[in-house]
This record gives sequence, structure tokens and C-alpha cells, in this order.
Amino acid sequence: MLDLGCGTGEHTIHLAALGYDVRGVDSSELAIEQARANAAEREVTVRFEVADALRLRDEVTYDTVIDSALFHIFDLPDRDRYVRSLYRACRPDALVHVLALSDTGPGFGPQISDTVIRNAFGDGWALEDVQSSQYRGVILSDEHATALGHPIGDLVDLPAWLARIRRI
Repeated sequence: MLDLGCGTGEHTIHLAALGYDVRGVDSSELAIEQARANAAEREVTVRFEVADALRLRDEVTYDTVIDSALFHIFDLPDRDRYVRSLYRACRPDALVHVLALSDTGPGFGPQISDTVIRNAFGDGWALEDVQSSQYRGVILSDEHATALGHPIGDLVDLPAWLARIRRI
């Protein structure tokens, strides 16, 4: 299993603690250092590495990929590169789960419509499901605190899209 854009490793650590063979990757060296520290603190053995989601290597492929709040940050050219990179990283019949901030939200970071997800995964993919969901985030900036009417450090649930996509 691959956790793309794993950040500080919360999902990766949780899944590894449940017994899944999971690898977390992020383009930020600082995030990966923090993820490793978080795993060590929780005494969970898990693999983390710095990697570019737009240039995933294909010598290791996966049956399951989790993307929690990565897909929506890409503009159209990078989104196309991401989907091609993801295709190379997936075995045939692999499932990809994408949680992306919805354009129905209050403006907490980049947001997309469900149509963007539907259009991005064309040839080589079967879009099995897209549904409304929520993304739980932490307010980290004055800008977001003001926009959302919550203090820094608060947890907020934001509208999101949850998609299940199969590589064919």
C-alpha cells in the first residue's frame, strides 16, 4: 500500500499499526523527518521516504494507493503528470482512493469540483465512485483562522470529494 503525500505520517502510521504493509512518501524532507519521529514515538515500524508524486518509480507497484489531500493541489498540467505517474505505480486492478477538498467549501486551500476528478482519470482507469465527504484539517495560519472564524490550532471539517478509482 502507498500513502502519497503522507505529510507527517498519520494515515501511514495508523495503517501500519493495523498490520498493513504501507509506505508513506512525501516531497517534503521535513515532513518525512517528522513522520519518522511520529512513528518512532508510537513504536510503529513503517517505511517513509522523500519522493515526487509526479515522478514515481515503477520498479515497485501497489495494489492500493491512498491520496489524502494531494490531488487537489495540482494544476491541469501537473494533474495529468500525477495521474500518469500514479498509473505507473499501480498494478493492474489496483485501487486508488482520493480525498480532495471540494469547491463547495469556504476556501481552505485549493479546491476542485467532482468533474475535475472525473475528467482526470480517463484512459486506463475506471472511476468506481465519487461522493461527498469531509476532510478534517487543522487551522495553521492567521489567514485561514480569519476566513473560517476559528482560532489557530482548531480542527475543522471541510467539504471534500472521496473517489475510488481502479487501474485497468
